Amino acid sequence: MLKVFNTMTGKKEEFKPIEEGKVKMYVCGITVYDYCHIGHARAMISFDVITRFLRHIGYDLTFVRNITDVDDKIIKRAEENGETTAQLTERMIAAMHEDEVALGNKFPDLEPKATEFMQQIIDMIQVLVDKGFAYQGESGDVYYRASKFEEYGKLNNRKLEEMLAGARIEVEASKEHPADFVLWKPAKAGEVSWESPWGKGRPGWHIECSAMSTHCLGNHFDIHGGGPDLKFPHHENEIAQSEAATGEQYVNYWMHCGAVRVNNEKMSKSLGNFFTIREVLEKFNPEVVRYLMVSSQYRSSIDYSDASLKEAKTALERLYTALRGQVVAESYVATEYTSRFEDAMRDDFNTPVALSVLFELVRELNKARAEGSEQAATLAAELKALAELVGLLSQDPEYFMQNSTVNDGLSAQAIEDYIAERAQARKDKNFSRSDEIRDLLLEQGITLLDTREGTTWTRG
Repeated sequence: MLKVFNTMTGKKEEFKPIEEGKVKMYVCGITVYDYCHIGHARAMISFDVITRFLRHIGYDLTFVRNITDVDDKIIKRAEENGETTAQLTERMIAAMHEDEVALGNKFPDLEPKATEFMQQIIDMIQVLVDKGFAYQGESGDVYYRASKFEEYGKLNNRKLEEMLAGARIEVEASKEHPADFVLWKPAKAGEVSWESPWGKGRPGWHIECSAMSTHCLGNHFDIHGGGPDLKFPHHENEIAQSEAATGEQYVNYWMHCGAVRVNNEKMSKSLGNFFTIREVLEKFNPEVVRYLMVSSQYRSSIDYSDASLKEAKTALERLYTALRGQVVAESYVATEYTSRFEDAMRDDFNTPVALSVLFELVRELNKARAEGSEQAATLAAELKALAELVGLLSQDPEYFMQNSTVNDGLSAQAIEDYIAERAQARKDKNFSRSDEIRDLLLEQGITLLDTREGTTWTRG
């Protein structure tokens, strides 16, 4: 039985898909005006792991994640850069995909862009206007009439007035109520715009996701996910729009991943603790970043720091060390480790418990290797198969051990040159030079391991 935590009810619930054997999932994607940061990495990896496991246990999954490619931030950044919004967004989408490949993520089945769904967006707004859930203000903006939707606030379990307290709400003279939010904005000179029944303009952020998700997955689907900051107002507004337009329940299960904090502080550019994925990958192997993200359950917040990444690196090296020089069988018979790993994942995708099972499996594997048992090869295959479900152990063990950190002291070629010089020194019985090279490398954080097959090394 699979259990998921449903934000709507605040409880873990048995997962029951609308259509047996099939799952439809929509996750809010990136507003592509800048490079992705580590908060984006948290959401990307969390839902990648969820999709991997849903498919592993037999579900026919359709995973949709949108791209917001028209937005105030995009327009402002394009103007600053002296480029068109299309040029900016195409560049940032390409960069986002590069980041995802580096992190080991699998792409969504569908990745709709807001600019490609303009007619569906306009059609949904028209339905809301016709039903009395939307109106055009004196400013020309079309607003959603929040007070007309009786269940507004149900995702956050708060009434309309309570939600306004302390929230950032745009106050416009042409709004009927402070909670009303924009569906369509009139065009400004020089801005990208589309023709509509309310004049030339562009959509508000919330309506884009409602239109794209229902077009791709239907009016009622299984899972809607996103980051913790989207719970209000974005997801609350999506529910109000979608259910008012279709007359149906929008989503069965709402899933939100945890936030990323930097040295126990909220990540922000103003605090100087804002890191893009690319900046982090300049220092650490992508799998180290991925391990950090899955070492906490997806709903938990993560504290990002060099120290936490180094802890992740050390833990991952333990897993890779068990595979170093080990033959991996082409097939295996699942043991208790597989059932326990799957049980952990069925409990709301509990990756920390699942990882603890991998380390128990490593102990068994190391024991089998020490005894020269043939079982080592099948245990290694089981370890790799289970790790793949969370996107780990995809690299060659030797490569990972030498590249768990990046741009960290000596290059791999320089280290190999020193090892070759040391081997020659030992051959010449020049042991003082051999020890000198070993100590020099140790000072650089490089540990040598001499075996019958030769010398290997790791960054320590």
